[in-house]
Amino acid sequence: MKEKVSVPFMLLAILFNVCLIAANLLETKVIQVGSITVTAGLLVFPISYIINDCIAEVWGFKKARLIIWSGFIMNFFVVSLGLIAVALPAAPFWDGDEHFNFVFGMAPRIVAASLMAFLVGSFLNAYVMSRMKVASNGRNFSARAILSTVVGETADSIIFFPIAFGGLIAWRELLIMMGIQIVLKSLYEVIILPVTIRVVKYIKKIDGSDVYDKEISYNVLKVTDI
Repeated sequence: MKEKVSVPFMLLAILFNVCLIAANLLETKVIQVGSITVTAGLLVFPISYIINDCIAEVWGFKKARLIIWSGFIMNFFVVSLGLIAVALPAAPFWDGDEHFNFVFGMAPRIVAASLMAFLVGSFLNAYVMSRMKVASNGRNFSARAILSTVVGETADSIIFFPIAFGGLIAWRELLIMMGIQIVLKSLYEVIILPVTIRVVKYIKKIDGSDVYDKEISYNVLKVTDI
């Protein structure tokens, strides 16, 4: 744990955490784009997968594992603070209590679904990215980034929607929502891929890192192994 981290890694890790926290808060608003209904979290959540791809590509699975757990802890911390704030009595002259509670008073099942889906999806994304890099000898970054995102986003949606909304929304509607989220989030990755490629090349150049995860442990609990 005494190993130093570079400035690019630190900045990406901070952005990763900010995106996750922002996505959770933005999830409370439902937006409509044409005939498609999604949550506003779609605006920022896919960025966390793009950052995950960048970190796994440049610094390897062990560093990706570190930021995934940091993102989980920070999300849990913010959610806990929000629930405490909701439980505290509001000042009698303040009329924003109902709206504040709507944003921060998330149901326990939604919190559990969100955190669990994030962990599984993020770790699968990093794992696929890492294994494919070794198997391809570092080639085909575009294909690796897209496939790892599809796997991660699919797992995220399969876990989140049934836990969060099972019994509240008809299964047919849940499946449609899951499919739309998977497609749109993966499409987000494809659209922004040219930027991702340039960012990865630039970081590799200035940081001098290009890790291949050979003979490492993929145990997600080995956080100190960085």
